[in-house]
Amino acid sequence: MSLFKRRRFPVEIILLCVRWYCKYGISYRDLAEMMQERGVAIAPSTIFRWVQRYAPEIEKRVRRYQGLRSGSWRVDETYVRVGGRWRYLFRAIDKHGRLIASMLSSRRDTGAAYRFLRKALRVVSDYPPSSITTDKLASYSKAILRLQNEGLLPNDVVHRTSKYLNNILEADHGALKRVIRPTRGFQSMKTAAATLTGFEVMRMIRRGHHNKRGWQATSEIRLVNQLFGLAA
Repeated sequence: MSLFKRRRFPVEIILLCVRWYCKYGISYRDLAEMMQERGVAIAPSTIFRWVQRYAPEIEKRVRRYQGLRSGSWRVDETYVRVGGRWRYLFRAIDKHGRLIASMLSSRRDTGAAYRFLRKALRVVSDYPPSSITTDKLASYSKAILRLQNEGLLPNDVVHRTSKYLNNILEADHGALKRVIRPTRGFQSMKTAAATLTGFEVMRMIRRGHHNKRGWQATSEIRLVNQLFGLAA
């Protein structure tokens, strides 16, 4: 398999480490120790490189299983520490808490809001939103108007600025932060973006927010393996 060419470890071990790291929010060192108990000696730096390479690939491949999302969006951003500085993680979920898209940005201005909403619209291009709920940050209003003027967003989309309606997203931020916390911050925007993509996609899979329903841990393993053409 070209994606895993010249890798010293079996594909199953690589995917297991990527899955566990992104799912449980443990340190690379702790995960390396866990694997050593299973008779597999892996350096923490090796697991780090696997996460950087394969977490975004899992996200890309699982999109076909994402299924429909509600037209009622909740959009907000939260803080993530990168290179000793606070950066912004834009996130959008639907009213049922299912992830639509996320994007790490060094800015919180209109340009960043525009890029994020445009990314989210590409993800759900077949079923655009009927309403978008944000906080009162002016950047969102300007970004939505620009998208409507460009014909990328329907003109009848309702933009609501309600803190109460975004409570579900605030709670979801908190759950994601619990997975992020053991990392103690990221060193660069590139590594942060890849790792956060892995965290988001594994949370989506774990919560059953895809076409398949009622999956347990064994089904999760099967799904990730099948994404890479491994035997069920």
